[in-house]
Amino acid sequence: MTGADYLLPFRTKLRSMRTESFGADPAGARMERIRRSPHFVDGVFQNPVGARTRPSGSTVEFAKIYFHKEQRARRTPTGTVPVHATTLADLAAPPATGLRLTWMGHSSVLAEIDGRRILFDPVWGERCSPLPFAGPKRLHPTPLSLAALGPVDVVVISHDHYDHLDLPTIRALAGTDTVFAVPLGVGAHLERWGVPPSRMHELDWNETATVAGISLTATPARHFCGRGLRNQQHTLWASWVVTGPDHRIYHSGDTGYFPGFRDIGAEHGPFDATMIQIGAYSEYWPDIHMTPAEGMRAHLDLQGGRPHGVLLPIHWGTFNLAPHPWAEPGEWTKDAGEEAGQAVAFPRPGEPFEPAGKLPAEAWWRAVSQPIAHPWRRPRGAESVAETSRGDMDLAGER
Repeated sequence: MTGADYLLPFRTKLRSMRTESFGADPAGARMERIRRSPHFVDGVFQNPVGARTRPSGSTVEFAKIYFHKEQRARRTPTGTVPVHATTLADLAAPPATGLRLTWMGHSSVLAEIDGRRILFDPVWGERCSPLPFAGPKRLHPTPLSLAALGPVDVVVISHDHYDHLDLPTIRALAGTDTVFAVPLGVGAHLERWGVPPSRMHELDWNETATVAGISLTATPARHFCGRGLRNQQHTLWASWVVTGPDHRIYHSGDTGYFPGFRDIGAEHGPFDATMIQIGAYSEYWPDIHMTPAEGMRAHLDLQGGRPHGVLLPIHWGTFNLAPHPWAEPGEWTKDAGEEAGQAVAFPRPGEPFEPAGKLPAEAWWRAVSQPIAHPWRRPRGAESVAETSRGDMDLAGER
C-alpha cells in the first residue's frame, strides 16, 4: 500500500477489498435511475407493505434451535435425493401443449413457453455463499450441466441473494447469447461479471420488456436484497410475470405474503402455472418468506381467488436455509393443495412436465426423509385454505 492509498475514502478502500462474488454497487446513471424510482424512498428500496427484514426474537434461542444436533439432522435428507437424470432427449422435442416446466432445484426453473426458453434464478454452484469453502452446500447435484441445457432465450433473476444470483452460473451464461431480465440495480452485479449492458433489461416494478415475442414484467414482492454485511438496499427484488402468445406463468422469487398477489393476478392472470416459494420459512422471519399455507393462498390470490392452473413449489429441497425439517415444505404443500382442491406438481429435480398434461404427484421425498409431524393439519371439517384469511394461517408459530 502506498502513502497515497491512505488518502482514499475509507468506503472506497473497503470496496476495493471486496471479492468478485460480492458483485458491485449501483453507480452513475444506474444509481440516478434508482433514485427516480417511486419505490426508492429515504435512500432505500421499500416493500409494498411493511416487513421486518432482520430475524425477530431471541438470537440465542434461534441459535439453540438451528445448531442443535438432532434438529440439524432433520434438516437434511437421510439418503440420496432422487434427482431425475435430465437428458437432451427430455428437452429436445418441443412441449406438446406449448408449455413445459423443469424444476432444477431450489428456485431454478427452465420454462419452455410458446417456443421460447426462459431460465429463472439459475444456481448451478455448489454453495450459495460468497465463499467457495463455507456456507449452505447443495443437498443434491444439479440434474444436468449448463452446457447440456442448450440455448436459453432469457435468464430471469428475482433478486441478488446468493441462492438466486450465483457468480459461477452467471459467468458461464455471460459467455452465451442469452438476454438477462433483472430487477433495477441488479445489473451492476452482472456487468461486473461480464454481461454487457446491451444484453440486459433492468426493470422497476410494473415495467415490461419484450424479448423474442415474450413479455417479461417485474412485479412487486415482499423481501429485501444485499450480498454483503453492509446492505444498502440499492438493488430491487421482484416477482415475474412471463406472457407468451398462448400461455402465461408467474415466478414468485422470494417473498412474504402480502395483498399485492391479488392485484398482480387481476392485472396479469390467471396463470397456466405459478412457481411459488414455499420453503425456508420461520417464525423468526415471517414477513419475508412464505409458509406452504401462505404460498397456497398466494397462488389462489393470483388466480382470482379460486383453484386454477398448476402450482409448482420452489425454494425447497436443495439448500438448508431454515430451522424446519428438510421435507416439511413438500409435505405441507401436498396437504394444502388437497385441502384447497388445487393441482400441485411435485417433480423430482430435473423432471420435466407439462402443466396441461399428467402432473408428477408422487411424494418422492418420503423415501429419504425422517418422519415428519403435521402440526398444520386442522381437525376434519375445519375451513379450507381457500376460505382462510391470512390472520388464521399457521406462520410456524404453532409449532
